Amino acid sequence: MSVVGRVRTTQRHLHSAAAVVQTIDAVDVDSIDLAPDVNPDGIVMKGFSKRASDSKESFYLTSRLTHRISSVRLLMRYMTMDGNVLHERRIVVPVDLKPGETKLVSVKTFDAQHQYYYYGGNKPRKSATPFKVAYRLTGYDIPVGN
Repeated sequence: MSVVGRVRTTQRHLHSAAAVVQTIDAVDVDSIDLAPDVNPDGIVMKGFSKRASDSKESFYLTSRLTHRISSVRLLMRYMTMDGNVLHERRIVVPVDLKPGETKLVSVKTFDAQHQYYYYGGNKPRKSATPFKVAYRLTGYDIPVGN
């Protein structure tokens, strides 16, 4: 009988949530439907994560606003490492954020076939293509009442 060594089950080399995700400039968007009175710098995305096997993308949202919000609308652009656009989509993220607060959120990934991984994470064992992501805040909801 052979003795098996200790199996490590924790993830190593985790990346900081402080890495800010690139924003999409207004001039780079054909038609941005920015809601009236929306501060495009009011919400910051940090610490994006998506492995090739993941069915969700995770990231942190930080509010720079002076009021509470209940959801965020984002334009997401996924690109190859040389800047070619793979996919672009608009998403609504339900999140309760107070002024100055940061929360981790997850959304369904654009990569239904599990062929891509975020370049800032670990390279997968299986064959997959790295990608970059950029975002643009297009709106947010302010709850009425308490």
